[in-house]
Amino acid sequence: MRVGDVTRTRTARRDVGRPIDLPVAVLAWVGAFVVGQLASTIIVGLSGVEDVDAVPIPTLFIALAATWTAYLAGLWWASRRAGTGDPVADYRVRFRPIDAIGAPIGIVTQLVVVPLVYLPLSRIWPSTFSEDELAENAERLVDRASGATTVLLVVMVCIGAPIVEELVYRGMLQRAFAARFHQVVAWVVVAAWFAIIHFRPVEYPGLFAFALVAGACVPFTGRLGMAIVTHIAFNVTGLVLAVR
Repeated sequence: MRVGDVTRTRTARRDVGRPIDLPVAVLAWVGAFVVGQLASTIIVGLSGVEDVDAVPIPTLFIALAATWTAYLAGLWWASRRAGTGDPVADYRVRFRPIDAIGAPIGIVTQLVVVPLVYLPLSRIWPSTFSEDELAENAERLVDRASGATTVLLVVMVCIGAPIVEELVYRGMLQRAFAARFHQVVAWVVVAAWFAIIHFRPVEYPGLFAFALVAGACVPFTGRLGMAIVTHIAFNVTGLVLAVR
């Protein structure tokens, strides 16, 4: 094999990347979660605000940025430890024009799929799954934002969270589980993981439904682009609904 062929082969392998070994992926997540939670707790604590739901948007943004940094560091470490060393390749961070379909998918998920999930639940447990209960968290965020802090809220909810969460849950964890188990097992397990880790039980059904939609984009396209676009559109729509 000629030198040029060897170079092209290595480049192709790096472009494809490889799923992170499952134990390494889980360890990376655990480490990032612990460090991120510790950092965000310290930041919020230093603000002097006792009620978590009353933390100012700038403080909340800094706390979340610290958490995202921990997760990004975990992604980098996992790629170096058990991947090709190229996070873009290992987590399939690729975009194609067709990935724009993720925008209507995210909007429909927020406006149609999630309400359908809650329809029977709200009839069985009306006080638990009422519209007010479901909208409470988003409305509290919106109420705390004004002027420049609104920009921080948009960046936090519509850009930072979707990108980091898709890298972690669909890019790293779902691919890692799929390499060890069946694709469907990975899809469902990571969707449940994603929902539970938000620690808002009333939102679990909706978050699980959304995570299934976003998770389906990965095996369907073989890349992360559509899932990221879907997540951004989902969050943007939710924020618009909260503003109304």
